[in-house]
Amino acid sequence: MKNKKIWLSSPHMGGNEFKYVTEAFDLNWIAPVGPHLNNFEKNLSKVSEGKHIAALGSGTSAIHLALILLGVECGDEVICSTFTFSASANPIVYQGAKPIFVDSELDTWNMCPDSLRIALKERLNLGKKPKAIIVVHLYGMPAKMNQIISIANEYDIPIIEDAAEGLGSTYFNKPLGSLTDFGVYSFNGNKIITTSGGGALISSDEDSIKKAKFLATQARDNAPHYEHSHIGFNYRLSNVSAAIGLGQLEVLQERVERRREIFEYYKKELLDINVISFVEEPDGFYSNRWLTTVLISEDSKVSSEDLRLHLESDNIESRPLWKPMHLQPIFSSCDFYGSDNSEFLFKYGLCLPSGSNMTNEDLNRIVIKIKEAFEN
Repeated sequence: MKNKKIWLSSPHMGGNEFKYVTEAFDLNWIAPVGPHLNNFEKNLSKVSEGKHIAALGSGTSAIHLALILLGVECGDEVICSTFTFSASANPIVYQGAKPIFVDSELDTWNMCPDSLRIALKERLNLGKKPKAIIVVHLYGMPAKMNQIISIANEYDIPIIEDAAEGLGSTYFNKPLGSLTDFGVYSFNGNKIITTSGGGALISSDEDSIKKAKFLATQARDNAPHYEHSHIGFNYRLSNVSAAIGLGQLEVLQERVERRREIFEYYKKELLDINVISFVEEPDGFYSNRWLTTVLISEDSKVSSEDLRLHLESDNIESRPLWKPMHLQPIFSSCDFYGSDNSEFLFKYGLCLPSGSNMTNEDLNRIVIKIKEAFEN
């Protein structure tokens, strides 16, 4: 008989979600509008530097709307982190624009400022000024935003922060997602908090968020009949999903603290395996440690894939790091700037189980299995 499944990162309810969902049913607000949706946006704003919020059906839809609001159109170019999930880049293609991928640096694994500068210089030399920059905060670790913002300002290019994995993280005490023109959160089931599926677009520009909500509700003009002067989308978060989110926001800080505890546990317990290393926080960087990630040394007899399969044999889920976008078949024709950092991380990295609902017994079982892999 198999041991209990340990997931990479599964939903973790806080206790009040069912109460708020029951309220939504009792009040019959079973629609993409309602008091729970309004309160969810209000409470999310409180943990996002008071920014204006549009709660949406996914983080992907939030990126898409941000690109529309920034005027990205067919034939334009958008700079994007290559070391990320495809949802960061797909909305660029939705707009008929072209992604230009930029490599990672090895301190935080996020977009390399030096490679970004090289990319912008070359695109301008080609007469193609990118319309936007999508910077991903990978696995909850902040990117080097001071440098990136400085470069973007120099070239007068707006930034979209993809903080899908970064809710609860801060950069010099400022919440990720609140640092630039637009920020994006995800509330997918595997994220640090969830609405079962959902996301949010955040901005200090109230008019932009009002327009995002307009576009997200099929762009219905103010008329007694259905009048449309813009192409709209069915992107609004439902009131029932927002009710789940209300309960989840109440335990956000607890979830961050637990995931950071899990990171520290792995780091302490695996200290003696000198071929395993962890990414550390630079000064001023505070990661929610959404997923604990490790690198396996190039000279290790046990590869990251060997370790993944060994954990899988005991019903423990782990996962390779993101395969860089410029190596994906669908984006193989896109330009890329950098070296082989992201390719190196993909080859030698692994995400360990990091769910805040894991027990100490679960963690101990995982560590025993990891040690076993390197002892054989």
